[in-house]
Parts: sequence; C-alpha cells; structure tokens
Amino acid sequence: MAIAAAAAIVFSSCSDSKTYAELLTDENHYVNAFLADQRVVNSIPADTVFEYGENAPYYRLDEDGNLYMQVVSPGTPGEKASYNDLVYFRFTRYNIATYADGEFGSSDGNDEVLGGNLSFRYGNYELNSSYSYGVGIQTPLQYLPIDAQVNIVIKSQYGMSSEMSNVIPYLYSIRYFKPKI
Repeated sequence: MAIAAAAAIVFSSCSDSKTYAELLTDENHYVNAFLADQRVVNSIPADTVFEYGENAPYYRLDEDGNLYMQVVSPGTPGEKASYNDLVYFRFTRYNIATYADGEFGSSDGNDEVLGGNLSFRYGNYELNSSYSYGVGIQTPLQYLPIDAQVNIVIKSQYGMSSEMSNVIPYLYSIRYFKPKI
C-alpha cells in the first residue's frame, strides 16, 4: 500500500512538470502575445537605418524569431563596436510571460543601481564575462553604435547562460556605453 502511494506521488509530480518542448511552445506563445501589441517589421532595413523612438517598430533580427529589437535611441554615427571592445551596459528586464493587458509584472536589472554598470567584450564569447550574458545582449551592436539604447525581446536560447534551461523570454531595455578614457 505504501509503495503504491509513493508511486502515485512520483507519477503525479512528473505529470505536473512540462517537457522542454512544451516550455518552448509556451515561450513562443508569450512572445507572440507581446508582439501582437507591437508594430513588427520582419526584416532589417537594407540600409540599416532604423526607425527609432517609443513608437518605433520591433525589427526581427534573426531568421528564427529569437530576437526582436526596437531602437529607442540610435546613438552616434561612426561609433560602432569592434571585436573585443569593452562595452558597458545598463538594463531593466521584464519577464514576457507576465505580460498581460499591455503591462508587465515586476522588473529586475542594474539600471537603477548606483555604480551598477556591467560589461562584456564585444563578440568575444571565449570570455565568461561576455558569454554569460548571452548572445542577445550584444546583437544590437552589430547594427548600432555603442551609445545606442534599445528594447529587445530575447528568447531563452539567446539569453543569459545561467537561465537558458528556464525557457523564459525577456524584454530588455538596454543602454550601451563606451569606457571613459
């Protein structure tokens, strides 16, 4: 009897957890629900001149729809990042799964923390300090100068390495900075 009860508990707890495929389906649903309330452009402009501001569209940055970027401020022309450049950034992020009725739940990040700048070496994923933030954080700098500001939807596989297995998409508001010399 005790064995049957223990087996029932084990099997019921297994049925409550979702498979990785189900989590990815949920992630797509959350991102699509958020993007349904936005203007979306499914390609990057050929001249890479993006509309910008609070009402700018979200541009799909990759073929699979893992990254969507809204340019808030385009930065200073000619200030593009080169491989291994030190780039500081500040961010606020929102869990897209909490998005409902045009609002998000709570946020986290370093944007409001005094002295809370984080940094990475652009494109140098051999360094843990760059890889740990994920590819998505750096991708806008392929198109924009270092002093740009963006909102970017990042699905889990392009997000922070420590959170990939959680399969949670985030909306990041990111400001990039060059180091002061």
